[in-house]
Amino acid sequence: MEFIDVVTKRESVRKFTDEVISDEVLNKILEVGRIAPTAKNYQPFKIFVVRSEEGLEKIDKCSPCRFKSKTVLMICGDKNQAWSDGDYSSYEMDASIVTTHLMLAATNYGVGSVWIRMIDPKALKEEFKDTTIFMIVQKI
Repeated sequence: MEFIDVVTKRESVRKFTDEVISDEVLNKILEVGRIAPTAKNYQPFKIFVVRSEEGLEKIDKCSPCRFKSKTVLMICGDKNQAWSDGDYSSYEMDASIVTTHLMLAATNYGVGSVWIRMIDPKALKEEFKDTTIFMIVQKI
């Protein structure tokens, strides 16, 4: 797909099918996240793939916005590993860049996505012990 097509076709999906993303496509999407640019290339993030029923139930405890997706990616920035300058840390910006790249890659491979921040952060930290942002991807 041409880049202009990727950016114009990307949309926030809030109703997903039961279709599961193949490991091959998921790995291609994750690779794009892995190579996304970050400040000083510190790569201060982790991407957690949640596919198990147990994991998806934990997501549902934290947010009403899974929209029945069978795959959830949690992009977690690490403030302690990010580039910083005085009181500023690039971890949120870096995680945002990674998330945007993941969403564009998902669109390129025919997978819908939506960026979610409507979560209970305390519940999410309790359920998963480490996260700041998550998004959902699933075939449409």
